[in-house]
Amino acid sequence: MRLHTLELTGFGPFRETQRVDFDAFADDGVFLITGRTGAGKSSILDGVSFALYGTVPRYEGADKRLRSDHCALTDPTEVRLEFTIGDARWRVTRSPDYERPAKRGGGLTTEIARAELDELVGGVWVGRAARPRDVGLALGELLGLGAQQFQQVILLAQNKFSRFLLAPGDERQTLLRALFGTRRFEQYRDELDRRRRETQKRLDAAGGHARTLIGLADALVVEHALGPHPTDDDDPASDSPPIARPDDLSARRVALIDAMTRTDYLVEQTVTEQQLSDAAWRAAAASHTALEDRARRGRERAALRQRLDDLDARAPEIDADRARHDRARYAETLRAPIELLERADRAWQEAERAREAALAAWVASGGSPEADPAARIDELTADLARWADAAALERAQADLRGRIEAQAAEVTRFDEALAELATRLAAIPDERARLDAEIDRARAGAARVDDLRRRHVEVAAQCEAAREAAALAQTSDAAERRHLAASDDAALAAAAVAELQRRRWAGAAGELAEHLVDGEPCAVCGSLAHPHPAVRSGDPVTDDHLAAAEDRRDRTAVAAADAAEAARAARDLLSETRARSGDRELAAVEAALLLIRDELETAESDARALVRLAEQREALTALAESAARESATVAEQRAERSDALAAARADVARADAVISDARGSFRSVAERVADGEVSRALARTLVEAVHTAAERQRSQRSARADLDTRLASSGFETVDAARAALLPASERDELDARLTAHAAELRATRERLLELELDLADAGEEATDAGVAASAETVEAADARRTAAIAAARDANLTAHRLRELVQQIDDAMADVDGVAAEAAVVGRLADTVSGRAPNTMKMDLETFVLAAELEEIVAAANLRLSEMSAGRYTLHHSDARASRGRASGLGIDVLDAHTGKLRAPHSLSGGETFLASLALALGLGEVVTSRAGGIRLDTLFVDEGFGSLDPETLELAMRTLDDLRAGGRTVGVISHVEAMKEQLPAQLLVEATGEGPSRIRQDGVEAA
Repeated sequence: MRLHTLELTGFGPFRETQRVDFDAFADDGVFLITGRTGAGKSSILDGVSFALYGTVPRYEGADKRLRSDHCALTDPTEVRLEFTIGDARWRVTRSPDYERPAKRGGGLTTEIARAELDELVGGVWVGRAARPRDVGLALGELLGLGAQQFQQVILLAQNKFSRFLLAPGDERQTLLRALFGTRRFEQYRDELDRRRRETQKRLDAAGGHARTLIGLADALVVEHALGPHPTDDDDPASDSPPIARPDDLSARRVALIDAMTRTDYLVEQTVTEQQLSDAAWRAAAASHTALEDRARRGRERAALRQRLDDLDARAPEIDADRARHDRARYAETLRAPIELLERADRAWQEAERAREAALAAWVASGGSPEADPAARIDELTADLARWADAAALERAQADLRGRIEAQAAEVTRFDEALAELATRLAAIPDERARLDAEIDRARAGAARVDDLRRRHVEVAAQCEAAREAAALAQTSDAAERRHLAASDDAALAAAAVAELQRRRWAGAAGELAEHLVDGEPCAVCGSLAHPHPAVRSGDPVTDDHLAAAEDRRDRTAVAAADAAEAARAARDLLSETRARSGDRELAAVEAALLLIRDELETAESDARALVRLAEQREALTALAESAARESATVAEQRAERSDALAAARADVARADAVISDARGSFRSVAERVADGEVSRALARTLVEAVHTAAERQRSQRSARADLDTRLASSGFETVDAARAALLPASERDELDARLTAHAAELRATRERLLELELDLADAGEEATDAGVAASAETVEAADARRTAAIAAARDANLTAHRLRELVQQIDDAMADVDGVAAEAAVVGRLADTVSGRAPNTMKMDLETFVLAAELEEIVAAANLRLSEMSAGRYTLHHSDARASRGRASGLGIDVLDAHTGKLRAPHSLSGGETFLASLALALGLGEVVTSRAGGIRLDTLFVDEGFGSLDPETLELAMRTLDDLRAGGRTVGVISHVEAMKEQLPAQLLVEATGEGPSRIRQDGVEAA
């Protein structure tokens, strides 16, 4: 990275624009920034830091102190820096917050901080970022260094030069951690600790699982008495089972294997016992079954003998039933002819009565007994056909006359509708004219809606911003008060540290004198004699006092920075909100908003009315067109209805003539048709009754002749005798079934009885109830022994299976324990080592170890220059000794004094020696950090003060070291007011204060304006 130009406007002590051309010093390599105290030399470095990071090393973000106090209210404040990284040239421009006159309304307003980043492309500056946040992100990627790293390796700022050298271990660890980004190693340590705890939990869980399984198996062994049998030497009073100790898992497993062997033997015994008892039960059951069968057959034989006697006793009754059944079967052949004759007699008699009734009805209606009813039927059928047509016309007359009346009424309605449509069409022109006038008025108001809405949105946003500004003003004032209080605390804390350091150095001689021993060399001058040792004055200042004061100083500085950032953010937000409100008062904005809102409501009402009126205008036009079409349609329909009415009236007149002829002397055609149909029905009934009576008489005579023939060939003398022998079908079936069942039962009983007599004759002695009961008891006892044997075998098998399963699970669990234990040992050893616990003999955690390696490299790089600048007297040494009071170990720095051959604390160095050591350490730190930052080339370096504490020879050595830095094209800027350096460095920037107050910069004698 190389700086080219820096422009400062209204910044620090510079009111007018001051321009620094760093490229002009490229040939010299080293240039001096000089001037009187307070002129503003360090403000040049503040400008560089502010341009790149938005902060300055001295103020820690207190932006309000960056604007020049010499600026008028209208003067701007701006810093612009051009620099090159790689092959790209960049320009960054920043402005802090400051107050300026408001453009409207008077008073002051806050100018918001701004930043811009441009890149030079083809000779033209191209914008890359335009907001402070975006510019910060872009520069962070380009530079590869944070503000703290930048101030350690490029901008060695005033009052912070020796911080890294003199810092305690924990502060040095914090700084190195920020520079090298090693917090991930702390995360590695935490992750390994988490894994160690996790594996230990898994190991405990696996061991507990194995012990639980072994406990279950031991309980099973004790429950079923599967342990080894006690010998005579065993203590019979002991109640504990003879198994291994609970904590010896392997021995307990061996005991379980022995128990499994005993369980297998027990299974074999129970299976053998089960087989024997099962065979005994089967033999007893077979014998009992045979005995029960003989007893059952004996009981059955006795019952069959009794049943056969009962069947023989019913023989007379069965013979009578059989004779009755045979007579009924013979009479059944005459049943159909008898029933046929009875039906024929009844039918003939009914037909005769129907014929007589039909003849009487015919005569009663006016017919002659001698007339031919068939001829009268044909005559009436012809008349009825003619009268039916006339009746249809008669029924339709009422509907036709109703339609004529309806058509006449419809013609009248058409006439009325035509008159109404004529009236509506006449009123349309006046209504159209009225609507056109209202539309013109509404259109004028609606034209303002869009403009009024836009103005309403703008004024509403201003009103909301004005309300926010009123609330944010109080927040900003409170933030400013907190910032002021925090700044005062930080200043007091810094003053306290300075006072302690002054007292420490003032009492340094007395502190060294307390350790002088006669005859031993002085650590300062090397003398063996100590005639006038210094005396310590006042209370001593210890490292703890300094550490506590520095800690409070750092904390108050951070708090002041946070308060400054909060105050700046509040100012930014307030300024932005006031800008959005147009710098107008809330009351004025609210009044304007109410006025615009009323005008907008009126305009929107006109717009809605315009839409409504346009719709009414379109509806009126559509109504006129619809009315014209409807008038033509109604006229056409009226003509059609008039023609239909005339045709209907002619049809009614023709139908009246036909109906009058068909009606005759009856009141209506329908009445005459009904009378004719009754006469024809009576004639038809008479013809059918005469024919039916003749047919029924012939059937009756045929049935009587057939019955006489059948009766002559049967065994019955008369019809009454045959009818008496007949039985109902159900009674006949029941009788037949009773005879069949008796014969079947008699035959089956005799056959079964014969079979049982033969079987029991071969079986020998009959079975008694007492013998059967004794046999049942024998079977029950055998079954009980068999059931007990089955249960014992089942229990033995279940126990063996459960014990085998538990042993397998125990083997698996112990294998898991071994695997997890091996893993836990590896993870635990690694976690302890990384966390600084045994076996880590250095007692350093991983992050501290990495930082110690980085510190060794920094010290090695620093010694290359410190040895030369101190003429070989001093070299820095990295110390990995354990720090006291819980501070970070392994990050100590000692100074080896070649004159004494002893290590010294950096605090024991003089002011000049401290400067040389700090400069060398800072340069070494810069080289290491640069190499860790992706190989960024740092072509520009600044050193602020410290050279005034060096004697001429040491100053020459320091200058020679700085001169070596420009090798390879580096440019080094040194801030100092030492006269000797002015003589040695011809390339100079002179910062001088004018008589009016503001400072100016002169480069090679020319004002840098």
